[in-house]
Amino acid sequence: MFFDHATITVRAGKGGDGCVSFRREKYIPFGGPNGGHGGDGGEVYLRVNAQLNTLVSFSRKRHFSAEDGKPGLGKSMHGASAPALYIDVPAGTVVRERPSGRLLGDLTDPGQTLLVARGGRGGRGNEAFKSSTRQTPRFAEKGAPGETCDLTLELKVIADVGLLGKPNAGKSTLLASVSAARPKIADYPFTTLEPNLGVVWLNEHEFVVADIPGLIEGAADGAGLGHQFLRHVERTRLLVHLLDGASPDPVADYHAINNELSRYSARLAAKPQIVVINKIDLPEARSRVAEIGAALGLPQVLAISGATHEHVQELLWTVVQRLQELPPEPEPDEVPVLRPLDEREDTSYAVNKLDEGLYRLSGQEIERIAAMTNWDSDESLERLWRIMVARGIASALAEAGVSLGDTVLIGDYELEWQ
Repeated sequence: MFFDHATITVRAGKGGDGCVSFRREKYIPFGGPNGGHGGDGGEVYLRVNAQLNTLVSFSRKRHFSAEDGKPGLGKSMHGASAPALYIDVPAGTVVRERPSGRLLGDLTDPGQTLLVARGGRGGRGNEAFKSSTRQTPRFAEKGAPGETCDLTLELKVIADVGLLGKPNAGKSTLLASVSAARPKIADYPFTTLEPNLGVVWLNEHEFVVADIPGLIEGAADGAGLGHQFLRHVERTRLLVHLLDGASPDPVADYHAINNELSRYSARLAAKPQIVVINKIDLPEARSRVAEIGAALGLPQVLAISGATHEHVQELLWTVVQRLQELPPEPEPDEVPVLRPLDEREDTSYAVNKLDEGLYRLSGQEIERIAAMTNWDSDESLERLWRIMVARGIASALAEAGVSLGDTVLIGDYELEWQ
């Protein structure tokens, strides 16, 4: 079965906790704090692996987690940062964020990587908090949590040429005759249930052909099988539209397929096409070639037989010539959401009343600080309070009506207002 769509959840590693430690050595009575910092959590990347061609591996595993950073130790020993986690995907994978659907990246080149989840920063040890007024800090930061996100992966086959046509038009037969691909071939419709790729060599020229399952009317609305794979012809530079010369009405078939393309994507409908009448090894098809060509009103219509290879070489040379004339495939219309590594943290916050005596304080910075606070340490809680006062958060909570004994939710933590 061809897997071209998957949903996964990735979690970056949590930062290691900072250490609370003091230097204790003989003849050194005032050694001071020497707790080391925790290491950073591992980041999560998607990486293009040229050996993969489907997303089938994600049908068995959907959750991926990077390692956490190591905690700091005494004697100013810092914890090790965790290694990055690389998740291999095939070339042509489009990455979107769930449920917003925002485009995060389009992975097309072997070895290309995309950062999808940042690791948490390691917590600082107590040596970082010493000062002239606080010479013996007995608290340290906990490691920051890593990012967690849900992703949608969508595979779009990368090929130079896409074969289109009604079911049983002879696309698989043609692909098998011009390449080493061996798709299933039979005398009934919907033989092809998944896209097939074949590499065509013609003297010094090389190009990749994709055989797309047959389209029927209503494919853009979900009818038949082809609608599941229309996305795969979006990346192709040239379409070879194969018509069944023995069909009751090849001209109607031609217009029906193009109508489905335009309904699915205007960009797809605008792609250049080479129209080919197949099965001229059958007498009824050979006798109708001129009639079909005149009815289509196109400047060039080729006639071939995929079964006997008649005029197939002429078709391949025409494809090579058109590919040389066409410009490279343009970039996607959507622009990926770029998230630079030095992106500054959002310091805004909001206070919402959930119920009588229950409030929620939300904001990227304050939620991270709360997560890195050691709630079992009075000194650590005192530091959290000083930060809230300095940021104006304490005043905002008072203005919102928070009073003695009320509960304030900050991320996953509860604070009783005192």
